[in-house]
Amino acid sequence: MPESPSYDCLCAGIVVADFVCAPVSGVPAAGGLVMTDSISLAIGGCASNVATDLARIGRSVAVVGRVGNDMPGRFVREQLAAAGVETSRLVETPGHQTSGTLVINVRGEDRRFIHTFGANAAFDGTEIPAGLIRQARSLYVGGFFLMPRLTAERVADLFRQARELRVPTVLDVVIPDPKNCWAELQKVLPWTDVFLPNVDEACQLTGLADPLEQARAFRAAGAKTVVVTCGGEGSVLATESMTLRSGRFPVEFVDGTGSGDAFAAGYISGLLDGCSAERCLEIGSALGASCVRRAGATTGVFTRAELAEFLAQHRLPVERLPS
Repeated sequence: MPESPSYDCLCAGIVVADFVCAPVSGVPAAGGLVMTDSISLAIGGCASNVATDLARIGRSVAVVGRVGNDMPGRFVREQLAAAGVETSRLVETPGHQTSGTLVINVRGEDRRFIHTFGANAAFDGTEIPAGLIRQARSLYVGGFFLMPRLTAERVADLFRQARELRVPTVLDVVIPDPKNCWAELQKVLPWTDVFLPNVDEACQLTGLADPLEQARAFRAAGAKTVVVTCGGEGSVLATESMTLRSGRFPVEFVDGTGSGDAFAAGYISGLLDGCSAERCLEIGSALGASCVRRAGATTGVFTRAELAEFLAQHRLPVERLPS
């Protein structure tokens, strides 16, 4: 008999140390100072966030990425391990510091980010051999376009291998500069089972403002399932056979950092359980909503028991639209 997969999900891509300030009243002028209640060091980056969130809801998960030989790198590795994430594929990269992001939260405004590539600049996909893909039930690549050496051709090849092994693929992007991104993405989408951009990223890629049109454009480019997350406006899902628009769960908003990654983790968990598209949206939306209740990318995310209790008490409005 073939061996059972070792991991529910391989989470590959950007690994970041986030320096996050609690919400401030405004950004100071040059030479000015504003006070915040706290500044915390936390796990960040799509791969580490999704891995942590999946582990919190009881999934077996490994993170594949790069860090530097420095304090933030040790912090990230220790925090991931403490969360229950397998870190043996987290590569220490000489000559690079651990990637870092300053996350500036201003009350009533969207987040601001200051980022350095760090060790993520060395990630090129060779960290994910076919034998490792074979050990997983799903493959998530997060932060595509924020790793200069991870080419579209390499991601397409990884996803092609995963499809041959019947391992579902999930793709997320971070776009520092939209130039040429749409052309490169179109090399990957035909091999992508689930594509999860937010509405701003989708606009940068396609030039379209309407999330329905965005989703249809990504579907036309080859993605099997597209989910465009729209923050407080819910999300839009498109497949070959259906188009759905969902609302959101009402929670108190503190910090949106990591909410898209939490959504991805919830959606992946639904896929692993063979849930319907509507249920996957509901699980993803619930985990994403839990994230925004606290500052930091993973600190507020539900545990498995909390997620089950929340979903038992709340329903997500989902509307089926003409395809």
